[in-house]
Amino acid sequence: MRIGIPKETKTLEGRVALVPAAAADLVNAGHDVYIETNAGIKSGFSDEDYTSHGVKICKDAEELYATGEMIVKVKEPIAGDLKYLRKNHLLFCYLHLAAEPELTEKLLEIGLTGVAFETVEEADGSLPLLAPMSIIAGMIATQVGTHLLHQPSGGKGVLLGGLPSTERGKVVVLGAGAAGGNSAALAAKGGANVVVFDKRQDRLAEMMALGPNVTALYPYEETVAREVASADLVIGAVLVTGAKAPHVISEEMVKNMQPGSVIADISVDQGGCVATTKPTTWENPTFVKHGVTHFSVTNMPGSVPRTSTQAISAAILPYVQRLARDGWRDVESLAKGINVDNGKIVHPALL
Repeated sequence: MRIGIPKETKTLEGRVALVPAAAADLVNAGHDVYIETNAGIKSGFSDEDYTSHGVKICKDAEELYATGEMIVKVKEPIAGDLKYLRKNHLLFCYLHLAAEPELTEKLLEIGLTGVAFETVEEADGSLPLLAPMSIIAGMIATQVGTHLLHQPSGGKGVLLGGLPSTERGKVVVLGAGAAGGNSAALAAKGGANVVVFDKRQDRLAEMMALGPNVTALYPYEETVAREVASADLVIGAVLVTGAKAPHVISEEMVKNMQPGSVIADISVDQGGCVATTKPTTWENPTFVKHGVTHFSVTNMPGSVPRTSTQAISAAILPYVQRLARDGWRDVESLAKGINVDNGKIVHPALL
Protein backbone atom coordinates (compact mmCIF):
# COMPACT_ATOMS: atom_id res chain seq x y z
CA MET A 1 0.00 0.00 0.00
CA ARG A 2 1.05 3.61 -0.57
CA ILE A 3 1.11 5.30 2.83
CA GLY A 4 1.29 9.09 2.99
CA ILE A 5 2.39 11.17 5.99
CA PRO A 6 1.54 14.88 5.52
CA LYS A 7 2.90 17.87 7.40
CA GLU A 8 0.51 18.97 10.15
CA THR A 9 -1.22 22.29 9.41
CA LYS A 10 -2.84 23.19 12.75
CA THR A 11 -1.47 26.35 14.41
CA LEU A 12 1.95 25.68 16.00
CA GLU A 13 1.44 21.92 15.70
CA GLY A 14 4.84 20.21 15.68
CA ARG A 15 4.03 16.51 15.69
CA VAL A 16 4.40 14.05 12.84
CA ALA A 17 2.51 10.76 12.77
CA LEU A 18 5.42 8.33 12.40
CA VAL A 19 9.09 8.48 13.37
CA PRO A 20 11.67 7.33 10.79
CA ALA A 21 12.13 3.94 12.46
CA ALA A 22 8.37 3.27 12.29
CA ALA A 23 8.31 4.26 8.63
CA ALA A 24 11.23 1.89 8.07
CA ASP A 25 9.21 -1.02 9.47
CA LEU A 26 6.47 -0.27 6.95
CA VAL A 27 8.97 -0.07 4.10
CA ASN A 28 10.52 -3.36 5.19
CA ALA A 29 7.04 -4.92 5.11
CA GLY A 30 6.77 -4.02 1.43
CA HIS A 31 4.79 -0.80 1.59
CA ASP A 32 5.64 2.45 -0.18
CA VAL A 33 5.88 5.25 2.37
CA TYR A 34 5.80 8.92 1.43
CA ILE A 35 6.26 11.98 3.62
CA GLU A 36 5.76 15.66 2.87
CA THR A 37 9.02 17.57 2.95
CA ASN A 38 9.98 18.90 6.39
CA ALA A 39 7.00 17.19 8.05
CA GLY A 40 9.23 15.89 10.84
CA ILE A 41 11.43 18.93 11.43
CA LYS A 42 9.66 20.27 14.53
CA SER A 43 9.82 16.81 16.09
CA GLY A 44 13.55 16.64 15.44
CA PHE A 45 13.49 14.45 12.32
CA SER A 46 14.95 15.66 9.01
CA ASP A 47 13.95 14.52 5.53
CA GLU A 48 17.28 12.68 5.40
CA ASP A 49 16.33 10.72 8.50
CA TYR A 50 13.38 9.36 6.52
CA THR A 51 15.03 8.88 3.11
CA SER A 52 17.82 6.87 4.75
CA HIS A 53 15.10 4.37 5.68
CA GLY A 54 13.64 4.15 2.19
CA VAL A 55 10.89 6.75 2.60
CA LYS A 56 10.15 8.94 -0.43
CA ILE A 57 9.80 12.72 -0.07
CA CYS A 58 6.89 14.65 -1.61
CA LYS A 59 7.55 18.31 -2.33
CA ASP A 60 4.18 19.53 -1.02
CA ALA A 61 0.80 18.49 0.35
CA GLU A 62 -0.79 18.27 -3.08
CA GLU A 63 1.74 15.68 -4.23
CA LEU A 64 1.55 13.78 -0.94
CA TYR A 65 -2.23 13.42 -0.99
CA ALA A 66 -2.26 12.59 -4.70
CA THR A 67 0.22 9.77 -4.09
CA GLY A 68 -1.00 8.20 -0.86
CA GLU A 69 -3.80 5.68 -0.48
CA MET A 70 -3.76 5.64 3.33
CA ILE A 71 -3.20 9.06 4.88
CA VAL A 72 -1.70 8.84 8.37
CA LYS A 73 -1.58 12.12 10.27
CA VAL A 74 -2.00 13.35 13.83
CA LYS A 75 -4.70 16.03 14.00
CA GLU A 76 -8.01 16.29 12.20
CA PRO A 77 -7.85 17.68 8.64
CA ILE A 78 -8.43 21.41 8.27
CA ALA A 79 -8.67 23.64 5.20
CA GLY A 80 -5.11 22.99 4.04
CA ASP A 81 -5.78 19.23 4.07
CA LEU A 82 -9.42 18.97 3.08
CA LYS A 83 -8.92 20.31 -0.43
CA TYR A 84 -6.61 17.38 -1.21
CA LEU A 85 -8.54 14.52 0.38
CA ARG A 86 -10.32 12.17 -2.04
CA LYS A 87 -13.02 9.51 -1.94
CA ASN A 88 -10.52 6.66 -2.24
CA HIS A 89 -8.44 7.77 0.76
CA LEU A 90 -8.32 5.81 4.00
CA LEU A 91 -7.78 8.52 6.62
CA PHE A 92 -6.23 7.52 9.95
CA CYS A 93 -5.86 10.29 12.56
CA TYR A 94 -7.58 12.03 15.47
CA LEU A 95 -10.95 13.28 14.20
CA HIS A 96 -13.08 14.38 17.21
CA LEU A 97 -16.10 14.68 14.92
CA ALA A 98 -18.65 15.02 17.75
CA ALA A 99 -17.36 18.54 18.30
CA GLU A 100 -16.84 19.29 14.60
CA PRO A 101 -20.12 19.08 12.66
CA GLU A 102 -18.74 21.11 9.75
CA LEU A 103 -15.76 18.76 9.38
CA THR A 104 -18.11 15.80 9.57
CA GLU A 105 -20.20 17.18 6.70
CA LYS A 106 -17.10 17.83 4.62
CA LEU A 107 -15.80 14.30 5.08
CA LEU A 108 -19.22 12.93 4.14
CA GLU A 109 -19.17 15.04 0.98
CA ILE A 110 -15.73 13.72 0.08
CA GLY A 111 -16.95 10.17 0.70
CA LEU A 112 -13.77 8.78 2.22
CA THR A 113 -13.36 6.30 5.05
CA GLY A 114 -12.06 7.81 8.29
CA VAL A 115 -10.74 5.77 11.19
CA ALA A 116 -10.28 7.92 14.30
CA PHE A 117 -7.47 7.28 16.76
CA GLU A 118 -9.71 8.25 19.67
CA THR A 119 -12.36 5.60 18.95
CA VAL A 120 -10.12 2.61 18.23
CA GLU A 121 -11.18 0.46 21.17
CA GLU A 122 -9.86 -2.87 22.39
CA ALA A 123 -12.01 -5.64 23.86
CA ASP A 124 -11.27 -4.53 27.43
CA GLY A 125 -12.63 -1.05 26.68
CA SER A 126 -9.21 0.60 26.54
CA LEU A 127 -8.45 3.35 24.01
CA PRO A 128 -4.81 2.63 23.13
CA LEU A 129 -4.37 5.45 20.62
CA LEU A 130 -5.95 8.10 22.81
CA ALA A 131 -4.12 7.15 26.01
CA PRO A 132 -0.57 8.40 25.23
CA MET A 133 -1.72 11.86 24.16
CA SER A 134 -4.15 12.00 27.09
CA ILE A 135 -1.28 11.34 29.48
CA ILE A 136 0.76 14.16 27.92
CA ALA A 137 -2.23 16.54 27.85
CA GLY A 138 -2.88 15.81 31.51
CA MET A 139 0.66 16.73 32.46
CA ILE A 140 0.62 19.86 30.30
CA ALA A 141 -2.69 21.02 31.82
CA THR A 142 -1.15 20.95 35.29
CA GLN A 143 2.11 22.54 34.17
CA VAL A 144 0.43 25.36 32.25
CA GLY A 145 -2.24 25.84 34.91
CA THR A 146 0.45 26.20 37.55
CA HIS A 147 2.14 28.92 35.50
CA LEU A 148 -1.15 30.74 34.82
CA LEU A 149 -1.71 31.07 38.57
CA HIS A 150 1.38 33.29 38.73
CA GLN A 151 0.49 36.95 39.21
CA PRO A 152 2.36 38.19 36.08
CA SER A 153 0.21 35.77 34.06
CA GLY A 154 -2.97 37.25 35.53
CA GLY A 155 -3.35 34.60 38.22
CA LYS A 156 -4.16 34.96 41.89
CA GLY A 157 -0.50 34.55 42.86
CA VAL A 158 -0.68 31.09 44.41
CA LEU A 159 2.18 28.58 44.60
CA LEU A 160 0.33 25.28 44.43
CA GLY A 161 2.66 23.28 46.66
CA GLY A 162 2.88 25.91 49.37
CA LEU A 163 5.60 25.79 52.04
CA PRO A 164 5.80 25.96 55.85
CA SER A 165 3.69 28.87 57.16
CA THR A 166 1.56 29.06 53.99
CA GLU A 167 -1.52 27.29 52.67
CA ARG A 168 -1.23 24.76 49.88
CA GLY A 169 -2.99 25.52 46.63
CA LYS A 170 -6.05 23.51 45.63
CA VAL A 171 -6.50 21.61 42.37
CA VAL A 172 -9.83 20.05 41.34
CA VAL A 173 -9.75 17.44 38.58
CA LEU A 174 -12.88 16.22 36.77
CA GLY A 175 -12.23 12.71 35.47
CA ALA A 176 -9.61 10.19 36.63
CA GLY A 177 -8.76 8.51 33.34
CA ALA A 178 -5.43 8.83 31.54
CA ALA A 179 -5.62 12.63 31.25
CA GLY A 180 -7.18 13.50 34.60
CA GLY A 181 -5.24 10.86 36.48
CA ASN A 182 -1.93 12.23 35.26
CA SER A 183 -3.01 15.80 35.96
CA ALA A 184 -3.85 14.80 39.50
CA ALA A 185 -0.64 12.81 39.98
CA LEU A 186 1.55 15.72 38.90
CA ALA A 187 -0.36 18.21 41.06
CA ALA A 188 -0.14 15.86 44.04
CA LYS A 189 3.60 15.35 43.59
CA GLY A 190 3.97 19.13 43.55
CA GLY A 191 2.37 19.31 46.98
CA ALA A 192 -1.06 20.73 46.12
CA ASN A 193 -4.25 19.64 47.83
CA VAL A 194 -6.02 17.68 45.08
CA VAL A 195 -9.68 16.72 44.75
CA VAL A 196 -10.49 14.26 41.95
CA PHE A 197 -13.97 13.38 40.73
CA ASP A 198 -14.92 10.20 38.88
CA LYS A 199 -17.87 7.80 38.78
CA ARG A 200 -15.74 4.64 38.81
CA GLN A 201 -14.76 3.26 42.20
CA ASP A 202 -11.58 1.63 40.89
CA ARG A 203 -10.34 4.96 39.57
CA LEU A 204 -11.23 6.73 42.81
CA ALA A 205 -9.17 4.13 44.67
CA GLU A 206 -6.21 4.74 42.35
CA MET A 207 -6.43 8.47 43.01
CA MET A 208 -6.58 7.98 46.80
CA ALA A 209 -3.41 5.88 46.54
CA LEU A 210 -1.51 8.85 45.11
CA GLY A 211 -1.03 10.28 48.58
CA PRO A 212 -2.63 11.79 51.67
CA ASN A 213 -3.09 15.14 49.90
CA VAL A 214 -5.55 13.58 47.40
CA THR A 215 -9.29 13.29 48.00
CA ALA A 216 -11.38 11.22 45.57
CA LEU A 217 -15.12 11.89 45.29
CA TYR A 218 -18.19 10.91 43.30
CA PRO A 219 -19.28 13.83 41.07
CA TYR A 220 -22.58 14.81 42.68
CA GLU A 221 -23.47 18.20 41.21
CA GLU A 222 -23.66 19.85 44.63
CA THR A 223 -20.24 18.46 45.62
CA VAL A 224 -18.61 19.50 42.36
CA ALA A 225 -19.99 23.04 42.76
CA ARG A 226 -18.66 23.28 46.32
CA GLU A 227 -15.15 22.08 45.47
CA VAL A 228 -14.85 24.13 42.27
CA ALA A 229 -15.80 27.33 44.11
CA SER A 230 -12.73 27.09 46.35
CA ALA A 231 -10.30 25.76 43.72
CA ASP A 232 -7.24 27.59 42.47
CA LEU A 233 -6.92 25.35 39.40
CA VAL A 234 -9.68 23.25 37.84
CA ILE A 235 -8.79 20.64 35.22
CA GLY A 236 -11.53 19.17 33.02
CA ALA A 237 -10.81 15.68 31.70
CA VAL A 238 -14.23 14.11 31.12
CA LEU A 239 -14.49 11.63 28.24
CA VAL A 240 -17.38 9.82 26.61
CA THR A 241 -15.82 7.77 23.80
CA GLY A 242 -16.50 9.40 20.44
CA ALA A 243 -19.24 11.64 21.81
CA LYS A 244 -19.40 15.29 22.78
CA ALA A 245 -18.25 15.87 26.35
CA PRO A 246 -21.01 16.69 28.84
CA HIS A 247 -20.88 20.02 30.70
CA VAL A 248 -19.97 18.94 34.22
CA ILE A 249 -19.06 22.49 35.26
CA SER A 250 -21.82 25.04 34.64
CA GLU A 251 -21.35 28.72 33.95
CA GLU A 252 -22.75 29.47 37.39
CA MET A 253 -19.99 27.35 38.95
CA VAL A 254 -17.40 29.35 37.02
CA LYS A 255 -18.95 32.61 38.23
CA ASN A 256 -18.53 31.40 41.81
CA MET A 257 -14.78 30.82 41.42
CA GLN A 258 -12.36 33.40 42.80
CA PRO A 259 -10.88 35.96 40.39
CA GLY A 260 -7.49 34.88 39.10
CA SER A 261 -8.33 31.18 39.31
CA VAL A 262 -7.59 28.96 36.32
CA ILE A 263 -9.50 26.35 34.30
CA ALA A 264 -7.67 23.96 31.96
CA ASP A 265 -10.18 22.00 29.87
CA ILE A 266 -8.50 18.99 28.27
CA SER A 267 -11.92 17.84 27.02
CA VAL A 268 -12.03 20.75 24.58
CA ASP A 269 -11.25 18.38 21.68
CA GLN A 270 -14.67 16.84 22.28
CA GLY A 271 -16.39 20.18 22.93
CA GLY A 272 -15.25 20.74 26.52
CA CYS A 273 -16.71 19.72 29.88
CA VAL A 274 -16.90 23.32 31.13
CA ALA A 275 -19.82 25.43 29.94
CA THR A 276 -17.59 28.47 29.37
CA THR A 277 -14.96 26.63 27.33
CA LYS A 278 -14.18 27.60 23.75
CA PRO A 279 -11.36 26.20 21.58
CA THR A 280 -8.08 28.13 21.54
CA THR A 281 -4.71 27.72 19.81
CA TRP A 282 -1.12 27.83 21.02
CA GLU A 283 -0.88 31.24 19.35
CA ASN A 284 -3.59 32.61 21.69
CA PRO A 285 -3.97 29.87 24.30
CA THR A 286 -6.07 31.58 26.98
CA PHE A 287 -9.05 33.85 27.55
CA VAL A 288 -10.71 35.27 30.66
CA LYS A 289 -14.38 34.69 31.47
CA HIS A 290 -16.00 35.80 34.76
CA GLY A 291 -12.52 36.66 36.07
CA VAL A 292 -11.24 33.10 35.51
CA THR A 293 -8.43 32.33 33.07
CA HIS A 294 -9.37 29.52 30.68
CA PHE A 295 -6.71 27.39 28.95
CA SER A 296 -8.36 25.29 26.24
CA VAL A 297 -5.92 24.58 23.41
CA THR A 298 -7.22 21.80 21.18
CA ASN A 299 -3.79 20.27 20.58
CA MET A 300 -2.04 20.49 23.94
CA PRO A 301 0.47 17.67 23.20
CA GLY A 302 1.56 19.51 20.05
CA SER A 303 3.63 21.82 22.24
CA VAL A 304 6.06 18.98 23.05
CA PRO A 305 6.32 17.41 19.59
CA ARG A 306 9.48 15.40 20.15
CA THR A 307 7.96 13.51 23.09
CA SER A 308 4.46 13.37 21.61
CA THR A 309 5.62 12.08 18.23
CA GLN A 310 7.63 9.29 19.82
CA ALA A 311 4.62 8.29 21.91
CA ILE A 312 1.97 8.42 19.18
CA SER A 313 4.15 6.68 16.62
CA ALA A 314 4.75 3.72 18.92
CA ALA A 315 1.03 3.48 19.67
CA ILE A 316 -0.32 3.68 16.13
CA LEU A 317 2.27 1.65 14.17
CA PRO A 318 0.73 -1.80 14.82
CA TYR A 319 -2.64 -0.45 13.68
CA VAL A 320 -1.17 1.19 10.56
CA GLN A 321 0.43 -2.16 9.73
CA ARG A 322 -2.94 -3.91 10.07
CA LEU A 323 -4.84 -1.25 8.10
CA ALA A 324 -2.37 -1.69 5.26
CA ARG A 325 -3.40 -5.33 4.82
CA ASP A 326 -6.60 -6.82 3.46
CA GLY A 327 -9.34 -7.73 5.90
CA TRP A 328 -8.71 -4.95 8.41
CA ARG A 329 -12.44 -4.35 8.79
CA ASP A 330 -12.68 -7.75 10.47
CA VAL A 331 -10.48 -6.50 13.31
CA GLU A 332 -12.93 -5.42 16.01
CA SER A 333 -10.79 -2.61 17.44
CA LEU A 334 -10.35 -1.01 14.01
CA ALA A 335 -14.00 -1.52 13.09
CA LYS A 336 -14.94 0.43 16.22
CA GLY A 337 -12.58 3.17 15.07
CA ILE A 338 -14.47 3.84 11.84
CA ASN A 339 -16.32 7.17 12.14
CA VAL A 340 -17.31 7.79 8.52
CA ASP A 341 -17.39 5.21 5.77
CA ASN A 342 -17.87 5.97 2.08
CA GLY A 343 -19.98 9.05 2.74
CA LYS A 344 -21.95 7.70 5.72
CA ILE A 345 -21.67 8.22 9.48
CA VAL A 346 -21.20 4.82 11.13
CA HIS A 347 -19.95 5.41 14.67
CA PRO A 348 -22.82 5.11 17.19
CA ALA A 349 -21.74 8.20 19.14
CA LEU A 350 -22.20 10.35 16.02
CA LEU A 351 -25.57 9.01 14.88
